[in-house]
Amino acid sequence: MHSKNDKTTGTITIPTSLDRVSTALIAASVEAINRVGPCAAKLTLEKIEDVREARRKIIIDRAKEILHKWTIESMPSVDEVFKEVSETLKIGKVEKYGEDELPAGPELTGAKEIILVEGRADIINLMRCGILNTIALEGAKVPETIKKICKEKEATALLDGDRGGDLILKELLQVTDVKYVSRAPRGKEIEECNCKEVLDALEARIAIQDLFKPKREKQKTEMPKEMVEITKALEGTLEAVLLNDKMEQIERLPVSQLAEKLREMTGVDTVIFDGIITQRIVDVASEKDIKRIIASRVSEAVKPSLTVQLTTFADIVEG
Repeated sequence: MHSKNDKTTGTITIPTSLDRVSTALIAASVEAINRVGPCAAKLTLEKIEDVREARRKIIIDRAKEILHKWTIESMPSVDEVFKEVSETLKIGKVEKYGEDELPAGPELTGAKEIILVEGRADIINLMRCGILNTIALEGAKVPETIKKICKEKEATALLDGDRGGDLILKELLQVTDVKYVSRAPRGKEIEECNCKEVLDALEARIAIQDLFKPKREKQKTEMPKEMVEITKALEGTLEAVLLNDKMEQIERLPVSQLAEKLREMTGVDTVIFDGIITQRIVDVASEKDIKRIIASRVSEAVKPSLTVQLTTFADIVEG
């Protein structure tokens, strides 16, 4: 307070933690005061300041300063960026492996699992997709190097989806210990596939032991000649054939695309495919009113269906 010429002036500060409405009422009430003791008085509101807002502004400004400094200190230099990109580009070098000097990816030697493909172009395409544990046959005849490495490492054969791939698979099954097989979409070669098609094919790989199951002594199911011929043609292809109720082929596609395709299609009566019948496939078939599924094997986890007939290749005969 300050007194001068029989007049006193001063400043009143009122702290409050009330809400805005209550605070405004207090301010209005204070302004309405016209006497202090015996003296006339006049009070005027100068400002209402939200201390929390002021503190927020200080915190935000400081955070901006910290972030700016952090960004500058952590940002790599142009030379560092160039070096990192250059190192990435160096991955694309095809190496030679074994006595036969077969084309191979740079991580083949140290890998426990390997991908066996048909040729050098397949190696290059897989390397573009980041798959570096690869080796190529380089011909229809299986080299000794391939026979040896398949005994030492867990090998997956990733083959073209054509007649040549069928023949190479049969040769591999006879002379190597390859553990799994994957196929490109029918009619395509691995070197032509994009990365999604390559990864889908590898994800849908099938163990060799599941490709051809021994015949079991149980009652056979009679099927039309057309269906029996289709099952024989599909063995070892990892493909599926969709038939309508007139036994006419609607579509032929890779097993990896089967579930998704069935959800989109109508009019399918029978599904025949070189793979394992899973609960997912059975559920989709039930939803789409598909009457019959024929495949190389039925998963043990599948529940019997009242609406879909489940049969394996080994259990059908021509009737």
